Amino acid sequence: MVLYTDHLEESREFYTALGLPFVREQHGSGPVHYSTTLSDGMVIELYPATAKRPASSARLGFTVDGQTFTPPLASGRHVVKDPDGRMVELYAAC
Repeated sequence: MVLYTDHLEESREFYTALGLPFVREQHGSGPVHYSTTLSDGMVIELYPATAKRPASSARLGFTVDGQTFTPPLASGRHVVKDPDGRMVELYAAC
């Protein structure tokens, strides 16, 4: 899954705080971007948005450890927005 963003560093920080360990990548002369591979093998990449590939709306959902947040999240469903305004559902397990 590739998410195009107008806020690359802020998005990396946001999703890293959700527990996704992103690494910086650049292929040849392409743009700097970030990538993470989930335990099931799914790859999520954050790329800078362009006129041809603008940041778009999408709704994502993750199960997270609510105790790792500051302040901690109570168990249950929470909805937050990422730096590009995408809705992200968090299912906090404590």
